[in-house]
Amino acid sequence: MEAKDCKKKIILTGDRPTGKLHLGHYVGSLQRRVALQNSGKYDEIYILIADDQALTDNWDNPQKIRDNMIEVALDYLSVGIDPKKCHICVQSNIPALHALTFYYMNLVTTQRLSRNPTVKSEMVMRGFSNSDTNDNQAGLPAGFFTYPVSQAADITAFKATTVPAGEDQEPMIEQTREIARKFNNTYNQDILVEPEILLPENETQRRLPGTDGKAKMSKSLGNCIYLSDDAKTVKQKVMSMYTDPTHVNIADPGHVEGNMVFTYLDAFSSTEQFEKYLPEYKNLDEMKEHYRKGGLGDVKCKKFLIKVLEEMLEPIRQERAKWEANIPAVYDILKQGTQAAVDTTNKTLAEVTAAMKVNYFADDSIIQEWENWIHK
Repeated sequence: MEAKDCKKKIILTGDRPTGKLHLGHYVGSLQRRVALQNSGKYDEIYILIADDQALTDNWDNPQKIRDNMIEVALDYLSVGIDPKKCHICVQSNIPALHALTFYYMNLVTTQRLSRNPTVKSEMVMRGFSNSDTNDNQAGLPAGFFTYPVSQAADITAFKATTVPAGEDQEPMIEQTREIARKFNNTYNQDILVEPEILLPENETQRRLPGTDGKAKMSKSLGNCIYLSDDAKTVKQKVMSMYTDPTHVNIADPGHVEGNMVFTYLDAFSSTEQFEKYLPEYKNLDEMKEHYRKGGLGDVKCKKFLIKVLEEMLEPIRQERAKWEANIPAVYDILKQGTQAAVDTTNKTLAEVTAAMKVNYFADDSIIQEWENWIHK
């Protein structure tokens, strides 16, 4: 079912403020957000700092979330998010999202939530589950378990048509579509929009592994390169990066599959950078071939990766320094973006409550209904 507002192209995306953002965030969505805001193809772009959702597994440390709200905003601004083209907003200060989350909980079962792959993997990673989610729900915070419902409220409240995200978020977007479809069908209204996910074009960038070779770069695993890391820290992290344990000597043949240096070069390097920093190779394919045959050392590969990353990260650091010198301006950007979000989402909430006929004091027709019944 296609909602009436589908002609309007709207983006909703965001991050949980549990720490500074890292390269996984950058390749997974941040660089795409900048490109989208500059494309002129979208009517509205909302970037949500999802502090409510961050509290689902940080309920005992709200100060962590409070501190990192500004950190995340600084990362957004430093990579080129333009507050004149995007609304950067704070989830907890948008009341309509809370109301919609509550209503949507009646549209999804606990069984369906248990099957959500993203929820299951996050539960395991955060120690909420061993193998079978159903056996461990007694110790699982309800807010965490219903995370997909909250995310559906976020997306549909803004009537987002597009959600730029990594492939790990596909189950979440599918659940949002299911909830929107069920609401529209239940109340026979074309109100909620079923969103589409926008994945990174580079397959390697869809789920960037950690520096240790683990499946995902994650703050909780300590395997991140942060956008705000200084050059010395980046160098240290790259030089300790997981490569090929069988490639002991330079002359030994090496494997590029599962080798994080080459995985990161796949994600970040360009042909122009080979010409600039490593002209003995025309491109990454030639470099990989040499590594496979033997005769190319890990240190040389890592030094090239450091140059590639520094070319990208140094301008981000410089931009961040400018915003760090004016935190009141960052605060105002968040305040203004959140107010714009409140205005937008209140309109959706009004439509939802009208469809559900719970907008009692916005529509006093209930008086006439009762009078008609009484005087039958």
